[in-house]
Amino acid sequence: MRKYVRLTAILILCGWLSSLRAQTDFKSWAGTPPMGWNSWDAYGPTITEPEVKANADYMASHLKASGWQYIVVDIRWYVSNDKAGGYNQTDPIYNLDKYGRYIPAVNRFPSAKDGKGFKALADYIHAKGLKFGIHIMRGVPKEAVAKKMPIKGTSYTADQIYSPERQCEWLKDNYTIDSTAAGAQAYYNSILELYASWGVDFIKVDDLSRPYHQAEIEMIRKAIDKTGRPIVFSTSPGETPISAAINVGQNANMWRMVDDVWDTWPHITHLMKVAEQWYPYIKPGNWPDCDMIPLGRISIRGERGADRMTRLTKDEQYSLMSFFLIFRSPLMFGGDLPSLDTFTSGLLTNKAALKMHKEGTQVKELYQKDGRLAVTSINSKTGERYLALFNISDSVKPLTLSVSLADLGLKKATLTNIWTGRKEGKIIKTIQVSLAPHACKLYSLQ
Repeated sequence: MRKYVRLTAILILCGWLSSLRAQTDFKSWAGTPPMGWNSWDAYGPTITEPEVKANADYMASHLKASGWQYIVVDIRWYVSNDKAGGYNQTDPIYNLDKYGRYIPAVNRFPSAKDGKGFKALADYIHAKGLKFGIHIMRGVPKEAVAKKMPIKGTSYTADQIYSPERQCEWLKDNYTIDSTAAGAQAYYNSILELYASWGVDFIKVDDLSRPYHQAEIEMIRKAIDKTGRPIVFSTSPGETPISAAINVGQNANMWRMVDDVWDTWPHITHLMKVAEQWYPYIKPGNWPDCDMIPLGRISIRGERGADRMTRLTKDEQYSLMSFFLIFRSPLMFGGDLPSLDTFTSGLLTNKAALKMHKEGTQVKELYQKDGRLAVTSINSKTGERYLALFNISDSVKPLTLSVSLADLGLKKATLTNIWTGRKEGKIIKTIQVSLAPHACKLYSLQ
């Protein structure tokens, strides 16, 4: 009897340790903020396989050496007849397998024929030394529920695990999964098993953060861990409630702080304000997410406006990139990579800026008031200090911003402009700059 009790205790302990290891191991999959490209800003829900490959080709040739690695296919890759400029809500042609799981639309992704899914496309991307990601909506497809499709590996059907409550307000493809229903976890297990078999490295799950769907987030975490594949987990869209900070950090690698960020200045200043509460949660494996980078050529077939180069001025683009970089947000570029211009390319490949993004630590806001914002961090390897100063005012006049060296823990320093590489002199007491509206300075202090 004692041997049985001891054996039971050992098995319970092993199970607990395995569970604990799974809960922490996933953070090592994104030890630094993920960097990649996402199809949403340029192509909305209409991206095709040749376009994905063209962006992957460009990244492999021009950006991979700078640390960019993820290629992410965004929303509704499973719909054959979707349109740009608004979701086709009335008559979507869905593509599902026999277990009620979405599969790619073959007319848009020809290599998915014969049930291959995204395996061939993922192989193509992996062969270039890159990683592959997809977007999904939380929940179970309404079509799977209506047809009572079976859940793989169980005797349950999709109509037994759904709830019409808290359905996504802006896209009605899916129902909520009732976490208390038998078969609920098995369904999430089945779709993550499918994605892992394709070679998916990154999954962006939409309609999780606002409102916060804790039960489904936890089921997705368990399903990813069960696959044994290191799939980075991103929740979307914002605003993730700060009250959920601990839970989301226990389950996801990155989470959105705001709704979609587009190429308008108010989107950027709103993001900077919301980010104030998230600085303490920036850490390896857990990244508060500023959303995609709406620069370069966007909205080719997108959701906000016509095909265009970003509407942000060059000063505003520097400000956006400086904030994303010093904040250590994941970087998901939204513009069409083959259309990339020299200026935008320079923003994405600046070695000093990317070093700060990768190696920064102790990120904190010094102040945000009267149209002025100051953010600092410290290089974890060299001890180098970083400082970003922003004029976020809508005033037409320049503003003066200042930060004392004492506030940075320094007695003296040499100031280097990170974007230009130009040394701007030695500072003894105070850094003081005059900035035009929406402009910034990004400094290294040594």
